[in-house]
Amino acid sequence: MKLYTLCGASRDTRFSPHAWKTVMALHHKGLAFEETPTPFTAIPALENGFSPTVPVLKDGARLVRDSFDIAVYLDETYPDRPSLFGGGAGVALTRALEGYSQFVIHPALTRIMLTDIHDCLAPEDQAYFRTSRESRLGRTLEQVAAAREGEIETFPAKLEPVRHALKYQTWLGGDRPLFVDYIVFGALQWARVVSPVSLLKTDDPVAMWFERCLDLHGGAGREVAAAE
Repeated sequence: MKLYTLCGASRDTRFSPHAWKTVMALHHKGLAFEETPTPFTAIPALENGFSPTVPVLKDGARLVRDSFDIAVYLDETYPDRPSLFGGGAGVALTRALEGYSQFVIHPALTRIMLTDIHDCLAPEDQAYFRTSRESRLGRTLEQVAAAREGEIETFPAKLEPVRHALKYQTWLGGDRPLFVDYIVFGALQWARVVSPVSLLKTDDPVAMWFERCLDLHGGAGREVAAAE
């Protein structure tokens, strides 16, 4: 298998939250894969323009894009290996958590890390990133960054639903990690790899859960260094 992921100027700066979901999913299934880190501006040329975004998984002749679709594909194609969802109901419930992550956690992290992401990119990718994000946000990167400290202060409260779940179970998936864990992990790993900002206290239940996630699958999450 080949997995296309996102990287900065250094191939070691692999920061896409969506790609991290898939990296963890493949390890969860115990499937061997080759990771190909790819900068923003090189993505359109991958696999004859198959997808404008990563992750993209190539499994033999099959190409699959989108982290959630890849996870569903892996469970359907390799049912003899550990499940990522624990059944059909798990797929449906995980969709709800994905929405929470993408509409609450991701926008907050974007506002905190926007200039950090820009600064970790190669010059040609910086130009793409600035143009695309400023068009999307309706403000310059610097204008967004001006409110960064307030966003950092309010960020921990946005994780209260995760904290609530962890009062009752070790993992968001229950007694073992599932794809639902990798969704939130991907967001926080994005922050860990790109920005040196400390977002959570070390005794926060979410921070302790994140450390457990970093140790999963032989410490796959720790293979990429935290930003300094």
